[in-house]
Amino acid sequence: MKTIGVSIPIPPPYAAELQCARQQAGDPLANAVPPHVTLMPPTPVDEGAETALRGHLADVAARTAPFRMTLRGTGTFRPISPVVFVAVAQGIANCEQLERAVRSGPVARTLEFPYHPHVTIAHGVSEESLDHAFDGLASYERSFQVAGFDLYEHGDDQVWRSVLAWRLAGS
Repeated sequence: MKTIGVSIPIPPPYAAELQCARQQAGDPLANAVPPHVTLMPPTPVDEGAETALRGHLADVAARTAPFRMTLRGTGTFRPISPVVFVAVAQGIANCEQLERAVRSGPVARTLEFPYHPHVTIAHGVSEESLDHAFDGLASYERSFQVAGFDLYEHGDDQVWRSVLAWRLAGS
């Protein structure tokens, strides 16, 4: 059994900017979790289910068109969860549709919270660090084309690594 996740990776150079912000916030996962927008949160799977999931993800990618994403400003899930994030301002509906398609496959995953596309920049740090992260990227704005999504695997060293990527090929 392994733990996987499916996410839209943030492209360079924006990924480095957001990882740096997470490091500056003192987030202990800053170097273990690449900047991303989650499509399927961490999910335990066995080998047979992962094989079926990979086929399903290939089908989803083949049916989904690339789309524009704009990250703009910050938000927080406080007081429910000690998280500060960069908000998805353009591409929200695309992310929601893609997330539903990914989760409709052979690997069932119930969400703990309603789906809300975002890029985490601080999680589980002090209130002061959360405030600093929130204020520090309040005027952040970057746009890029989402061309695909990745399957990530959680390593024994607690680092998330992309193990397979799919290009969006729909029209």
